[in-house]
Amino acid sequence: MTTTYGTLHGKIALVTGGSRGIGAATALRLAREGADVAVTYVSGKEAAEEVVRSVRALGRRAVALRADSAEAAEVADAVRCTAETLGGLDVLVNNAGVGVLGPLEGLSLADVDRVLAVNVRGVFLASQAAAGRMTAGGRIITIGTCMTQRVPGPGGTLYATSKSALVGLTKALARELGVRGITANIVHPGPIDTDLNPAGGPYAPGQAAMTALGRFGTVDEVAGMVAYLAGADYVTGAEFAVDGGHAA
Repeated sequence: MTTTYGTLHGKIALVTGGSRGIGAATALRLAREGADVAVTYVSGKEAAEEVVRSVRALGRRAVALRADSAEAAEVADAVRCTAETLGGLDVLVNNAGVGVLGPLEGLSLADVDRVLAVNVRGVFLASQAAAGRMTAGGRIITIGTCMTQRVPGPGGTLYATSKSALVGLTKALARELGVRGITANIVHPGPIDTDLNPAGGPYAPGQAAMTALGRFGTVDEVAGMVAYLAGADYVTGAEFAVDGGHAA
């Protein structure tokens, strides 16, 4: 038996990069809370369609949209298609992102352009497009990283730069959109057990040791924070760490 919470009944959400990991878990959690959900994907069409089937099994409407967050036109089009297909947009979860890790001197211009295009420009454009369609009660929630608060070692310069930009974006959005009753917040996951960074992987013990709890988090723990913010009225311009004490 599936538990449905219902705090977002009648809301419409778009989760970018929603075919797997944190994005997929978030889409399902929002659906359990009562929202209809659109997810974007780039190459994981089958995984995105599986998320859609799972959302529909909960009795909610869902759609999978192919959209590369590095492509400006595709970002705006995903917002438009969500609103037109599902009948509006109340919640945007900026989850799509890429990570290029490595020594500073080894990062190419192509690396820089790709990471900034997806992690910064794509989030800005999605937020801009979503804000144009949202009414009072709209929510913009962005997935950041614990590396904006503590960079534990070398190799994360480009990734930390891109995600740190989202903190400023979030606070500025909160100020600009607050008068319209729209909130903006950012969630910083720590080491999270996903297919890209499994808790049983070769680098996992060192990552877990950097947290106060000594373990990886789960995608559901991050999704729970996103769901809270999707329903919260008097929370905006804030950063929320779901990192097991990585920054403690």
